[in-house]
Amino acid sequence: MLAASQRAFVGTSAALFAASTALTISWCNSMSAMPDMPMPGGWSMSMMWMRMPGQTWPGMATAFLGMWLVMMVAMMLPVLIPMLWRYRRAIPAASHRRIDALTALVVFGYFFAWSLFGVMAFLLGATLTSLEMQLPALSRAVPGTIGAIVLIAGMLQFSAWKAHHLACCRRTPDSCETLRADLRSAWRHGLRLGRHCVHCCFGLTMLLLVLGVMDLRAMALVAASICVERIAPHGLRAARCIGLVLVAAGLLQIAHTALA
Repeated sequence: MLAASQRAFVGTSAALFAASTALTISWCNSMSAMPDMPMPGGWSMSMMWMRMPGQTWPGMATAFLGMWLVMMVAMMLPVLIPMLWRYRRAIPAASHRRIDALTALVVFGYFFAWSLFGVMAFLLGATLTSLEMQLPALSRAVPGTIGAIVLIAGMLQFSAWKAHHLACCRRTPDSCETLRADLRSAWRHGLRLGRHCVHCCFGLTMLLLVLGVMDLRAMALVAASICVERIAPHGLRAARCIGLVLVAAGLLQIAHTALA
Protein backbone atom coordinates (compact mmCIF):
# COMPACT_ATOMS: atom_id res chain seq x y z
CA MET A 1 0.00 0.00 0.00
CA LEU A 2 2.87 2.37 0.80
CA ALA A 3 4.43 1.75 -2.61
CA ALA A 4 1.09 2.59 -4.25
CA SER A 5 0.95 5.80 -2.22
CA GLN A 6 4.45 6.75 -3.38
CA ARG A 7 3.51 6.11 -7.00
CA ALA A 8 0.39 8.22 -6.58
CA PHE A 9 2.53 11.00 -5.07
CA VAL A 10 4.90 10.99 -8.05
CA GLY A 11 2.05 10.82 -10.56
CA THR A 12 0.09 13.64 -8.92
CA SER A 13 3.20 15.81 -8.71
CA ALA A 14 3.98 15.25 -12.39
CA ALA A 15 0.40 16.05 -13.43
CA LEU A 16 0.32 19.21 -11.30
CA PHE A 17 3.64 20.36 -12.73
CA ALA A 18 2.51 19.73 -16.31
CA ALA A 19 -0.81 21.54 -15.80
CA SER A 20 0.72 24.57 -14.07
CA THR A 21 3.50 24.83 -16.68
CA ALA A 22 1.03 24.66 -19.57
CA LEU A 23 -1.20 27.30 -17.99
CA THR A 24 1.78 29.55 -17.25
CA ILE A 25 3.04 29.31 -20.83
CA SER A 26 -0.46 30.10 -22.11
CA TRP A 27 -0.71 33.20 -19.90
CA CYS A 28 2.79 34.33 -20.88
CA ASN A 29 1.97 34.02 -24.57
CA SER A 30 -1.23 36.00 -24.01
CA MET A 31 0.66 38.75 -22.20
CA SER A 32 3.39 38.89 -24.86
CA ALA A 33 0.72 39.51 -27.51
CA MET A 34 -0.28 42.71 -25.70
CA PRO A 35 1.87 45.78 -26.54
CA ASP A 36 3.94 47.26 -23.71
CA MET A 37 3.68 50.95 -22.90
CA PRO A 38 6.83 53.00 -23.77
CA MET A 39 8.03 54.94 -20.73
CA PRO A 40 10.45 57.85 -20.19
CA GLY A 41 13.93 56.38 -19.80
CA GLY A 42 13.77 54.07 -22.81
CA TRP A 43 11.99 51.11 -21.24
CA SER A 44 8.52 49.61 -21.61
CA MET A 45 5.95 48.82 -18.93
CA SER A 46 4.07 45.54 -19.06
CA MET A 47 0.30 45.80 -19.30
CA MET A 48 -0.06 43.32 -16.44
CA TRP A 49 0.77 46.10 -13.94
CA MET A 50 -1.88 48.44 -15.35
CA ARG A 51 -5.55 48.40 -14.47
CA MET A 52 -7.70 47.80 -17.53
CA PRO A 53 -10.85 49.88 -18.21
CA GLY A 54 -13.67 48.56 -16.06
CA GLN A 55 -11.31 46.48 -13.90
CA THR A 56 -11.41 47.04 -10.15
CA TRP A 57 -8.36 46.93 -7.91
CA PRO A 58 -9.65 43.80 -6.09
CA GLY A 59 -10.24 42.16 -9.48
CA MET A 60 -6.75 43.07 -10.66
CA ALA A 61 -5.22 41.77 -7.42
CA THR A 62 -7.15 38.51 -7.68
CA ALA A 63 -6.04 37.99 -11.29
CA PHE A 64 -2.41 38.71 -10.39
CA LEU A 65 -2.41 36.39 -7.39
CA GLY A 66 -4.00 33.62 -9.44
CA MET A 67 -1.28 33.92 -12.09
CA TRP A 68 1.39 34.24 -9.41
CA LEU A 69 0.33 31.08 -7.60
CA VAL A 70 0.14 28.99 -10.77
CA MET A 71 3.54 30.34 -11.85
CA MET A 72 5.05 29.52 -8.45
CA VAL A 73 3.71 25.97 -8.66
CA ALA A 74 5.37 25.55 -12.06
CA MET A 75 8.65 27.07 -10.90
CA MET A 76 8.95 25.68 -7.37
CA LEU A 77 7.42 22.21 -7.61
CA PRO A 78 10.66 20.65 -8.94
CA VAL A 79 12.51 21.75 -5.79
CA LEU A 80 9.54 21.15 -3.48
CA ILE A 81 9.17 17.48 -4.43
CA PRO A 82 12.49 16.41 -2.80
CA MET A 83 11.44 18.26 0.38
CA LEU A 84 8.07 16.50 0.36
CA TRP A 85 9.77 13.16 -0.19
CA ARG A 86 11.96 13.79 2.87
CA TYR A 87 8.86 14.77 4.85
CA ARG A 88 7.06 11.55 3.92
CA ARG A 89 10.08 9.55 5.10
CA ALA A 90 10.39 11.51 8.34
CA ILE A 91 6.82 11.22 9.66
CA PRO A 92 5.95 8.12 11.73
CA ALA A 93 4.39 5.14 10.01
CA ALA A 94 0.77 5.82 9.09
CA SER A 95 -1.79 4.71 6.57
CA HIS A 96 -1.12 5.75 2.99
CA ARG A 97 -4.26 7.90 2.96
CA ARG A 98 -3.13 9.80 6.03
CA ILE A 99 0.36 10.30 4.58
CA ASP A 100 -1.18 11.69 1.38
CA ALA A 101 -3.47 14.02 3.33
CA LEU A 102 -0.59 15.31 5.46
CA THR A 103 1.55 15.81 2.36
CA ALA A 104 -1.22 17.83 0.72
CA LEU A 105 -1.45 20.03 3.81
CA VAL A 106 2.31 20.63 3.70
CA VAL A 107 1.92 21.71 0.05
CA PHE A 108 -0.88 24.13 0.97
CA GLY A 109 1.23 25.61 3.77
CA TYR A 110 4.23 25.97 1.48
CA PHE A 111 2.35 27.79 -1.28
CA PHE A 112 0.46 29.88 1.26
CA ALA A 113 3.83 31.38 2.20
CA TRP A 114 4.50 32.11 -1.48
CA SER A 115 1.01 33.61 -1.80
CA LEU A 116 1.80 36.08 0.99
CA PHE A 117 4.94 37.06 -0.90
CA GLY A 118 2.77 37.51 -4.00
CA VAL A 119 0.48 39.89 -2.11
CA MET A 120 3.47 42.04 -1.15
CA ALA A 121 4.82 41.88 -4.71
CA PHE A 122 1.47 43.05 -6.11
CA LEU A 123 1.17 45.94 -3.67
CA LEU A 124 4.72 47.08 -4.40
CA GLY A 125 4.36 46.64 -8.17
CA ALA A 126 1.01 48.42 -8.36
CA THR A 127 2.25 51.32 -6.22
CA LEU A 128 5.45 51.77 -8.23
CA THR A 129 3.54 51.55 -11.51
CA SER A 130 1.19 54.33 -10.42
CA LEU A 131 4.11 56.53 -9.33
CA GLU A 132 6.12 55.88 -12.51
CA MET A 133 3.17 56.92 -14.68
CA GLN A 134 2.77 60.15 -12.72
CA LEU A 135 6.44 61.07 -12.22
CA PRO A 136 8.59 61.06 -15.40
CA ALA A 137 11.77 61.58 -13.35
CA LEU A 138 11.09 58.38 -11.45
CA SER A 139 10.40 56.55 -14.70
CA ARG A 140 13.72 57.68 -16.16
CA ALA A 141 15.52 56.21 -13.13
CA VAL A 142 14.07 52.72 -13.69
CA PRO A 143 16.84 51.29 -15.96
CA GLY A 144 19.53 52.20 -13.44
CA THR A 145 17.40 50.91 -10.59
CA ILE A 146 17.01 47.57 -12.37
CA GLY A 147 20.79 47.31 -12.60
CA ALA A 148 21.09 48.04 -8.88
CA ILE A 149 18.51 45.37 -8.03
CA VAL A 150 20.33 42.81 -10.19
CA LEU A 151 23.59 43.76 -8.42
CA ILE A 152 21.99 43.40 -4.98
CA ALA A 153 20.45 40.05 -5.97
CA GLY A 154 23.92 38.86 -6.94
CA MET A 155 25.48 40.06 -3.68
CA LEU A 156 22.78 38.28 -1.67
CA GLN A 157 24.00 34.99 -3.15
CA PHE A 158 27.20 35.39 -1.08
CA SER A 159 25.49 36.25 2.22
CA ALA A 160 25.37 34.09 5.35
CA TRP A 161 21.60 34.65 5.30
CA LYS A 162 21.37 32.98 1.91
CA ALA A 163 23.66 30.13 3.00
CA HIS A 164 21.50 29.45 6.08
CA HIS A 165 18.19 29.26 4.24
CA LEU A 166 19.72 27.28 1.37
CA ALA A 167 21.03 24.73 3.89
CA CYS A 168 17.56 24.46 5.45
CA CYS A 169 16.02 23.82 2.00
CA ARG A 170 18.68 21.22 1.14
CA ARG A 171 18.44 19.35 4.43
CA THR A 172 19.10 15.64 3.97
CA PRO A 173 16.78 12.86 5.24
CA ASP A 174 19.31 11.82 7.88
CA SER A 175 19.20 15.25 9.49
CA CYS A 176 15.44 15.62 9.18
CA GLU A 177 13.83 15.46 12.59
CA THR A 178 11.00 13.04 13.26
CA LEU A 179 7.76 14.93 12.73
CA ARG A 180 4.38 14.38 14.33
CA ALA A 181 1.80 12.89 11.98
CA ASP A 182 -1.00 15.36 12.70
CA LEU A 183 -2.64 18.15 10.71
CA ARG A 184 -1.29 21.04 12.76
CA SER A 185 2.30 19.82 12.48
CA ALA A 186 1.91 19.26 8.73
CA TRP A 187 0.57 22.79 8.21
CA ARG A 188 3.34 24.32 10.31
CA HIS A 189 5.96 22.25 8.50
CA GLY A 190 4.66 23.49 5.14
CA LEU A 191 4.77 27.10 6.35
CA ARG A 192 8.30 26.57 7.62
CA LEU A 193 9.43 25.10 4.30
CA GLY A 194 7.76 27.96 2.46
CA ARG A 195 9.38 30.58 4.71
CA HIS A 196 12.85 29.14 4.17
CA CYS A 197 12.22 28.89 0.42
CA VAL A 198 10.93 32.47 0.13
CA HIS A 199 13.98 33.75 2.00
CA CYS A 200 16.38 31.54 0.03
CA CYS A 201 14.92 32.66 -3.31
CA PHE A 202 14.30 36.30 -2.37
CA GLY A 203 17.04 37.78 -4.55
CA LEU A 204 16.23 35.59 -7.55
CA THR A 205 12.50 36.29 -7.19
CA MET A 206 13.11 40.04 -7.08
CA LEU A 207 15.16 39.56 -10.24
CA LEU A 208 12.13 37.93 -11.87
CA LEU A 209 9.89 40.80 -10.79
CA VAL A 210 12.10 43.47 -12.36
CA LEU A 211 12.87 41.52 -15.54
CA GLY A 212 9.25 40.58 -16.17
CA VAL A 213 6.95 38.36 -14.11
CA MET A 214 5.35 36.84 -17.20
CA ASP A 215 8.50 36.75 -19.35
CA LEU A 216 9.14 33.09 -20.19
CA ARG A 217 12.87 33.61 -20.70
CA ALA A 218 13.32 35.34 -17.34
CA MET A 219 11.12 32.73 -15.66
CA ALA A 220 13.12 29.86 -17.16
CA LEU A 221 16.45 31.40 -16.11
CA VAL A 222 15.30 32.04 -12.55
CA ALA A 223 13.70 28.59 -12.22
CA ALA A 224 16.85 26.92 -13.58
CA SER A 225 19.03 28.88 -11.15
CA ILE A 226 16.86 27.85 -8.21
CA CYS A 227 16.93 24.20 -9.28
CA VAL A 228 20.72 24.20 -9.72
CA GLU A 229 21.52 25.69 -6.33
CA ARG A 230 18.93 23.50 -4.62
CA ILE A 231 19.71 20.15 -6.25
CA ALA A 232 23.36 20.34 -7.43
CA PRO A 233 25.90 18.42 -5.27
CA HIS A 234 27.58 21.68 -4.19
CA GLY A 235 24.61 23.98 -3.85
CA LEU A 236 26.32 26.87 -2.08
CA ARG A 237 29.12 26.92 -4.65
CA ALA A 238 26.52 26.94 -7.42
CA ALA A 239 24.66 29.79 -5.70
CA ARG A 240 27.84 31.85 -5.57
CA CYS A 241 28.61 31.18 -9.22
CA ILE A 242 25.12 32.45 -10.04
CA GLY A 243 25.87 35.44 -7.83
CA LEU A 244 29.01 36.27 -9.82
CA VAL A 245 26.99 36.31 -13.04
CA LEU A 246 24.36 38.57 -11.50
CA VAL A 247 26.91 40.98 -10.05
CA ALA A 248 28.57 41.30 -13.46
CA ALA A 249 25.19 41.77 -15.18
CA GLY A 250 24.13 44.40 -12.65
CA LEU A 251 27.37 46.38 -13.04
CA LEU A 252 27.05 46.26 -16.83
CA GLN A 253 23.47 47.51 -16.66
CA ILE A 254 24.45 50.35 -14.34
CA ALA A 255 27.38 51.31 -16.57
CA HIS A 256 25.19 51.18 -19.68
CA THR A 257 22.59 53.41 -18.06
CA ALA A 258 25.22 55.90 -16.90
CA LEU A 259 26.67 56.16 -20.42
CA ALA A 260 23.31 56.38 -22.18
